[in-house]
Amino acid sequence: MISFDVVIAQTSGLRPIDLELWIANQWVRPDGDAGHYEFQDIDVARVRLIYELRDDLDVNEAALPVVLSLLDQLYDTRRRMRELGDAVGEIVPDDLRRALIDKLSGRRGLSNGR
Repeated sequence: MISFDVVIAQTSGLRPIDLELWIANQWVRPDGDAGHYEFQDIDVARVRLIYELRDDLDVNEAALPVVLSLLDQLYDTRRRMRELGDAVGEIVPDDLRRALIDKLSGRRGLSNGR
């Protein structure tokens, strides 16, 4: 676990008031409460993402919730697709799996060119 002060120290240019606002807006959700926050690595990564969006990419504060929501949806979709791929790899017979791969890559598979 990483403390509030360590997150501030590790993120050059980040002000405590910014991080407090991001927590209040629930853009970052550390464990604990005010004065005793404990951040996990994933929380620190999100802090850096928000900081980069705002300061490096000039995403304004009003647009940040939308951008973060879209990124969250993208990451969730990628996770679910990975799970689907793993399930297909485990339970689908080899010939059907190859046909799926061929179809998804634009090649002809067992579907007779359809």
